[in-house]
Amino acid sequence: MSIEEDLEEVRQMCEYCDKCSLCKSRTNIVFSGGVPNHNMMLIGEAPGYYEDQKGEPFVGKAGQLLDKIFASVGLSRQKDVYICNTLKCRPPDNRDPLPEEKEACRAYLDAQIEILKPKIILLCGKVALSSMLNTSTGITRVRGQWFDGPFGSKMMPIFHPSYLLRNDSHEKGSPKWLMWQDIREIKKAYDALVCSNG
Repeated sequence: MSIEEDLEEVRQMCEYCDKCSLCKSRTNIVFSGGVPNHNMMLIGEAPGYYEDQKGEPFVGKAGQLLDKIFASVGLSRQKDVYICNTLKCRPPDNRDPLPEEKEACRAYLDAQIEILKPKIILLCGKVALSSMLNTSTGITRVRGQWFDGPFGSKMMPIFHPSYLLRNDSHEKGSPKWLMWQDIREIKKAYDALVCSNG
């Protein structure tokens, strides 16, 4: 089977999943967006209202900011990044996911990672950070650092764009300024990866 067929099989399993109560309140599962490739994956937290309505990740204001962040270094979700979430269903009122909800969705996220075997994984926000690195350390302390990930990947925690929307300052040391440093480092790693793949 092709990568697309393997991912579709996992998506269909999500569609019929009833491992936690979120299946009762969701409008749509939010499985993935962007392009399935082996270079870069972004793992977000959980779908919000607009994502639940459309069935796509990062489609609200946070998604628009994420697109601008990628575009600032010449990347786009349409050609460079596969996007998925820790949870595939929206928690009510956009609350933080419960441990049992993260556990219920973990097999689907692991399958996405195993199928794609991305070289770079961006951990977008505290939920993705805690899920993938099994830590309660705050994202501010570890953002911008590379960690070893599954299948030889390198993982970098980054601020979630919704957090950046709540922090307007562009001054040195502010979250937006730090994100600019991080995205440039990510682009450098991405370019090195693309060059090494020929």
